[in-house]
Amino acid sequence: MPPVPAATEVNFDGLVGPTHNYGGLAQGNLAAAANEGQVSNPREAALQGLSKMRWMLRQGLVQGCLPPQERPHVHALRKMGFAGSDAQVMSTAARANPVLLANVSSASAMWTANAATVSPSADTGDGKVHFTPANLSSHFHRALEVDTTTRVLRAIFADKSKFTVHDAVPFHAFGDEGAANHCRLAASHGTRGVEVFVYGRSAFAKGGASGFAARQAMEASHVVATQHQLWTGGGAVLTQQSKTAIDAGAFHNDVVAVSNGPVLMYHGQAFEQRGAFLETLKRACAAREFDPILLEAPEAELTLPEAVKSYLFNSQIISLPGGGMALVLPREAEETPRAKAFVDRVLASNGPIREAHYLDLRQSMRNGGGPACLRLRVVLTPDELAAIGGRCLVDEARIDALEAIVSRRYRDRLAPADLADPALLDECRTALDEIGQVLQLGAVHDFQRV
Repeated sequence: MPPVPAATEVNFDGLVGPTHNYGGLAQGNLAAAANEGQVSNPREAALQGLSKMRWMLRQGLVQGCLPPQERPHVHALRKMGFAGSDAQVMSTAARANPVLLANVSSASAMWTANAATVSPSADTGDGKVHFTPANLSSHFHRALEVDTTTRVLRAIFADKSKFTVHDAVPFHAFGDEGAANHCRLAASHGTRGVEVFVYGRSAFAKGGASGFAARQAMEASHVVATQHQLWTGGGAVLTQQSKTAIDAGAFHNDVVAVSNGPVLMYHGQAFEQRGAFLETLKRACAAREFDPILLEAPEAELTLPEAVKSYLFNSQIISLPGGGMALVLPREAEETPRAKAFVDRVLASNGPIREAHYLDLRQSMRNGGGPACLRLRVVLTPDELAAIGGRCLVDEARIDALEAIVSRRYRDRLAPADLADPALLDECRTALDEIGQVLQLGAVHDFQRV
């Protein structure tokens, strides 16, 4: 019998929702802006995501799935004063402000890297797994996700002796974007690690910003690290993302950096004070008795525009059950010559990353989300994994069932004008009811709680 691992990393991917559309709502997201108003294919997008989950499962990894959220978000429209039946609310909102309807119809919860920041029990002061749902206050359409995300996490991680699901960071000015601006380095998943929080700005900075606005506030990162009890023994490092990277379209740090175990792979212009940050990181890792493995792509080898276009760093680095690591990348990285050359160099270096796999996620990529955007990483011990009771974990049969729901309930064409169709809301709610049954979730959506 092989030894039981001290901890397992579970990737909880977001299932794409029935209203997946190209609204171009995210400021600083170049792919989303470039495809604004185009016709999307929600069915294809969801099936591509499920194919990725199945691929991960077949590598011998533990795979989870988080449900879509109810969209259009009629509850939000009612808070704004729209009244009548659900169909009347949608119709009135569409006439009054089509942009508002697009915002409350976004399926952006599919990118679960923004769902929360997660600290495994090996890192925290009380030995529990801590979750802080992201407040996503920089964008209205994303801030709508927080309440449902919190309910979903509390339904899955309900055992309070092992898990703490905090409220989101409460202050609007303290913008928190979740794990998309968070990396963890450790000798292995189950050992105490160093958590890196990457912020773009201080909430108290004076003066207007030129270029794209930074979304993550330093103060939010500090709040999350504090309530996760990471400061004792230097378990958290805060560093600033470079303004150059943000203006190049790296709206989150996971567009220019990715980590797994002791490995940090990053672009040379990812961090504002690169040298000082790397020295601080090395000292923090030394205190944990391991050396970080730093894989840098310098600007001369791969430009920032090439990194952003290819989403090379929005990949996943996974630890394979048989040993070694693999890169999971979007096809766009394979199709960008210098990004592919960097990956080939990493594979040839005889380091821990031995494989590269390129997956088709084009529907998500056209909205600015690659493999890393689609997953929330949760490291769990065997006891912690057993405590969730299989909720939102998938096997081949559950993926089959989810694919059947998508094929039956999702449209294969969605144009901006279709968002006003009252039937779309009914289709979404029917799909969410069925998805919740497969994933063993209770009443987590607003329409289920009335």
